Amino acid sequence: MSSRRLCETNVERFLADPVCTVCSDGGAVSISGPGRVGHPHPRSLGTFARILGHYVRERRVLTLPQAIHKMSAQTAARMRLPGRGRIATGYMADVVVFNPSTVQDRATFADPFQYAEGVSAVIVNGGIALRDGQRGPRTGR
Repeated sequence: MSSRRLCETNVERFLADPVCTVCSDGGAVSISGPGRVGHPHPRSLGTFARILGHYVRERRVLTLPQAIHKMSAQTAARMRLPGRGRIATGYMADVVVFNPSTVQDRATFADPFQYAEGVSAVIVNGGIALRDGQRGPRTGR
């Protein structure tokens, strides 16, 4: 086992637990421009795609609906973020458009500045933050 990662068996056991939420302590970075700073952990650009590609599609630890719930509504509720985590009237429009058949993390320790494959758009507060690998205006305020 590498000192850089947890035992895969334990990660799968944690993810399968109904009270486990999926979030990241990775920072907000970009593959280019002023947001490309330092040498971040790959989780900054790959956590959620890794869950969807590796643990949902490949390992079948979670179903797609379970993973989405753990990454959105369950986490927003646990973090007490009102108006987030669901698509509903009065909620912030935070949406990730992805292909469940191809979504996969690409960020590595050697090259962390890689957007995930299979993600076509990220919408934050109703504004397009990322579309086809191109950043939009800042929308997360």
